[in-house]
Amino acid sequence: MLKFSVFGLFACLAVSQPAAAQDVNLMSRDGSIAISGTFLSFDGEFYRVDTDLGVLTVDGSGVRCEGPGCPDLDGYYAQVRMSGDAQGTRTLLPALVTAFAMRNGYAVATSTPDVGLTSIVLTDTENDLTVGEFLLSDTSSSEGFADLVAENTDIVLSLRKVAPSEMVLAFDAGVGDLSDPLRARVVALDALIPVVSRSNRVERLSLADLAGVFSGKITNWKELGGGDAPVVPHLMRDDLREGSEFRRMILGRGVEVPVGVVQLHERYDGLVAAVEQDPYAIGLGRMSEGGAVKPLGLSGACGFEAEAAPADIKTEDYPLTRPVFLYTPARRLPVLAREFLAFARSPAAQIVVARTDFVDQGVDELSFRDQGRRFANAITHAGEEVSLKDLQDVTGALQGAKRLTLGFRFEGGSTTLDAQSRSNVHLLAELLEAGVYEGQSLTFAGFSDGQGAAGVNRTLSKRRAETVLRAVRQTLGEAYEPERMQMVAEGYGEAMPLACDDIGWGRSLNRRVEVWVRDQR
Repeated sequence: MLKFSVFGLFACLAVSQPAAAQDVNLMSRDGSIAISGTFLSFDGEFYRVDTDLGVLTVDGSGVRCEGPGCPDLDGYYAQVRMSGDAQGTRTLLPALVTAFAMRNGYAVATSTPDVGLTSIVLTDTENDLTVGEFLLSDTSSSEGFADLVAENTDIVLSLRKVAPSEMVLAFDAGVGDLSDPLRARVVALDALIPVVSRSNRVERLSLADLAGVFSGKITNWKELGGGDAPVVPHLMRDDLREGSEFRRMILGRGVEVPVGVVQLHERYDGLVAAVEQDPYAIGLGRMSEGGAVKPLGLSGACGFEAEAAPADIKTEDYPLTRPVFLYTPARRLPVLAREFLAFARSPAAQIVVARTDFVDQGVDELSFRDQGRRFANAITHAGEEVSLKDLQDVTGALQGAKRLTLGFRFEGGSTTLDAQSRSNVHLLAELLEAGVYEGQSLTFAGFSDGQGAAGVNRTLSKRRAETVLRAVRQTLGEAYEPERMQMVAEGYGEAMPLACDDIGWGRSLNRRVEVWVRDQR
């Protein structure tokens, strides 16, 4: 039986197409229906053909292919193309693909057929059969999305969310709605870090300081606690795109970088070299790449400090944390690609990520003692609406428990979990299903910012905790067994701030849900 999209079915029955100018002709087995067009791809099961009526997906089992564009089915193997961030395609993706291959018993052969292109061929040695090939293009997040729109890649590796303009282009090109959570997977974590020359005396800056530097309002190091010298800012060009953490957390919406103020770079090694050689330079570095430069810590006007430590990146307590995304089109991908994507979001893949320069999403446990700085900050910044009893209630409830390094936060102004949190829901559900926390009690502890009345904030924080708990239970589905573990939601309001409440990014950090685990009492 010939199968393809509903639109294609009615269109093809109503219109006959000339095959002369086309490079493939798909004929039903009985010859009653023919589809002519330009061959796009074959995934081992389905053909994709660009016809005068649009792109059609046709079940290969019901047709025979004729014409110069037809693939060689005898020697067929799946080819999966990936394009995006250079560091990720050079280190993270090869590690994940290799681990995926070994997990399935395949041999791996890696080569570089062209500059910026890596080929990884998977072979079933027992049957002397090529299973598939992964082609990794060393580009950038922006170029990855451009390749997806042009159908030059199947998967994009991006260190930022897709920009609104890119979403429009993708939708118009038939790639699908890239804002749909199903189109993006978080596979690893990274972080933006302010970096300077090792000779620079400055140790930390606030996000407001960074905004002043990159908007041209701060031009001398003396304004930042340094010497009397000009500030020379450097930035990756891709960080200027809408959807980047730089725009969301530092520059702000609608604010533009004045022409000539910032030196822009296409590649990260160029940025690091420039900052390394100039004692007056400052750039936005990446935890995944480092370099011979000095990283700066972050500070807040109210005294809070933050460092880009792996545990704080996992929990999103570090404000410039950024997820590493794999974006996929709405079209059908080869079985090999789908199996790889399933592996990439699994706990097993996070063990592989931990061996790279990226931060994994593997769940660690932080003892109550590890939270000493947070509790000290809570006592220091307790206001009129946060009493000593409130702090005692929190410490009494959490003392003896351990905090898991997966946090949950929400999209701005909504009750929708952000991308990293949605990924954490799946990771936690898989661990629960595997029995990792069997016989233990999990407390989903909700916290709020300090805006509004304390009583209202306690109610809101508990609702957030209940939202996360409900999402985890829904993800578990029939695998949820209450008798194996206890899960409860609690709300503690504004009692444990992580950052300053007088600025937007601080309030967004404070609105969170943490998971604390202990043996059942």
